[in-house]
Amino acid sequence: MTPANHDSAIKDFDCHLPEAGVAKVQIEKDNGMTKRKRLLVSTLILGVMSVVPAYAQNYDLVINNGRVMDPETNFDGVRNVGIKDGKIAAITEDAIQGDETIDASGHVVAPGFIEGHQHATDPFSRKVNLRDGLTTQMDFEAGAGDIAKWYAEAEGKTQANYGMVVLTTLARVSVLDSPEIAASANDMGGLFSMVGRAAAKAQSEGRKPGWTATLPNKEQMTEIMRLVDEGLRQGALGVGIPVGYMTTGVTQYELYKYQELASKYGRISNGHVRFAGVRPPTGGQLGVQEMLANAMVLDAPFLASHLNSNMDWEYTIPLINDARETRGAKVWGEVYPYAAGGTIASTDILTESSMAQMNITYSNVSNLDGTRWDKAMYEDVRKNDPGRSILIFNNPPEDIAKWMAQPGVVVVSDGMAIQDENLDYYPWDSPYEGKSVHPRSAGTRAKVLRMVREDKNMPLMEAISKMSYLHAKYFAELGGISQFRTKGRVQVGADADIVVFNPDTVTDNSTYEPGMGALPSTGIPYVLVNGVVVVKDSVVQKVFPGKPIRFPVQEKGRLDQITIEPREFDPNQ
Repeated sequence: MTPANHDSAIKDFDCHLPEAGVAKVQIEKDNGMTKRKRLLVSTLILGVMSVVPAYAQNYDLVINNGRVMDPETNFDGVRNVGIKDGKIAAITEDAIQGDETIDASGHVVAPGFIEGHQHATDPFSRKVNLRDGLTTQMDFEAGAGDIAKWYAEAEGKTQANYGMVVLTTLARVSVLDSPEIAASANDMGGLFSMVGRAAAKAQSEGRKPGWTATLPNKEQMTEIMRLVDEGLRQGALGVGIPVGYMTTGVTQYELYKYQELASKYGRISNGHVRFAGVRPPTGGQLGVQEMLANAMVLDAPFLASHLNSNMDWEYTIPLINDARETRGAKVWGEVYPYAAGGTIASTDILTESSMAQMNITYSNVSNLDGTRWDKAMYEDVRKNDPGRSILIFNNPPEDIAKWMAQPGVVVVSDGMAIQDENLDYYPWDSPYEGKSVHPRSAGTRAKVLRMVREDKNMPLMEAISKMSYLHAKYFAELGGISQFRTKGRVQVGADADIVVFNPDTVTDNSTYEPGMGALPSTGIPYVLVNGVVVVKDSVVQKVFPGKPIRFPVQEKGRLDQITIEPREFDPNQ
């Protein structure tokens, strides 16, 4: 190796050593190196090259001439990337060859985007998300009831990496409404129709739906917790607690017990928090404080859902950042780049009192066909079609760039399943046109990249980090999910989950207009999942390289490590 090549190799391998299992070494590059240091560096580089020879081997795939951007190390430079056996094997200025070649000239080569708040788990919705660069797709806010079944059904049939938490809502439905109703829905898309069935059953019995409004007694709560514990035993990534949909049914005690049980496994509690308003006494900040306090007492991970939606984001984001950065709390929060929220018609957010808290009225709510509500429609839909998907325009559009640029937050979509009017999924090869859904289901990441280009609200590297590395960092370091130690990075040894996009043209095309919610993003011609090209020349390939993100199944649960002593409630009072 000549001195010139030696220095070049130092530059290539500095900042590109695998993080998992290999200690990072700071390599000095100044001309005053002692012979001993040069010998140490040469030994290190030759050792690395003997494990991952960068220049002599033929790779499965190479990405040439791209602007490699790695958020963890802040590396930003034109390099060639070699991929072997699903891993990044080389990042170099030297020419390399592979069985397949992508010319990324004029494009950014970034870590595959990661998301912990994408509800859609059907093939067509996943396909739309791949066009937006999403390579690891999970649902932490909601989740599934039967975790073993959910992972079994995804195995070998999923294009992106996948993971799931256990959903407290389904446990409550099973105990407080009907186990048959709960068993009929095991993902977010099925939940909408489940809400309707639970409401119909409750109306026929002259009561409110149990899952949203009933305060469980000790026996009921023990059974609810048993179901949640079983999901954690089966390897769920955490516990989804959408208490904002169950504000009158979930006491502070029950909420604490969910977080306590998750903490016994060292896993994440995700909260769609209790309130969404801006006025006392139920401002959004109080809902965040409730779950944040529990997490800090328990020394447990807590992820706060869509902080932009609770309308106190100017306070809650710094609050969570301070708890993490100054107190060592295992907490973080998320935002998405849209002014409107998407939910179901029966949500507690749309009670008369909650709307007053948020300074909105009926006309701020819209059906997916664009029809704005009035009082008559409000009363009709909430009573007769409680599972209907709706939009709530509750934030000023000019605030989007502000909350997106807040430090410490991650970017998510809160994307909904793309379904027809009968709540059925579309086939994988269905056209993108003609689908009515919140545009965040299709265009979140491309919109962020377009905003960086047009609004310059944050540096491109920061935007990439909030959509990839920062997710991986929090999930691994705070949430204990080891698979993320090699994701969210463009480094030697990292998983080859990669997005190739044109920073000058990448654009979101989905809109709120009827039939235009699933139009795919453009300017992202290549997406790789575990080294397999899943999007090629902007066409999604019918390949399924996605791997499960999951904790090992445990022989025994941990419910017996907590006590359950709720106050007994008399439903007749």
